[in-house]
Amino acid sequence: MSILSVFHSSSPQLAHKVLTHHEDIAATLAEQGVQFARHEHGLRIRPGSAEAQVREEAAGLIDTLMTAHGCKGLMLLNRDGEQLAEVDLRDEHAHDAVEVFAVVSGRGQISLRLGEQVFALLCEKGDVLVVPAQTRRWIDLGDTPFCLALRLFGSEQGITMTGDEQARQFVGMSEL
Repeated sequence: MSILSVFHSSSPQLAHKVLTHHEDIAATLAEQGVQFARHEHGLRIRPGSAEAQVREEAAGLIDTLMTAHGCKGLMLLNRDGEQLAEVDLRDEHAHDAVEVFAVVSGRGQISLRLGEQVFALLCEKGDVLVVPAQTRRWIDLGDTPFCLALRLFGSEQGITMTGDEQARQFVGMSEL
């Protein structure tokens, strides 16, 4: 089940709103200019699968999402709890172009800083989140990462690390 927790930036440990119905989550995020949808892709690829296998089996989904959102770049987020993290995803950053975050299997939480609020969305298989350019965000995969997600970008360059440490103060996926 997808879960949206909304925090005020002054209280990173206490959500003032928690939503679990897809329609409510989508409507709340739409008010902020963020798209959230379900895409029943039917893929059965495990996190930790080889990148070539993922790209081959998910080619149709990748093409559909890249075309629909005008994306040019693709990066796989592929963690099964056994590989060491290459990059700390909890570092807050922003992209110069749109990012599409599509969960193929497993779960991951993406947090968006929008004004004075942080919207922490726990995504699972089939969830597609479209994050506008310049939106500050970070990703949390919990204590035992198990997530295979497509990260599609409107540009192959243009990431800015904010250097803001406050992202680490917000409740993470394992703490919800």
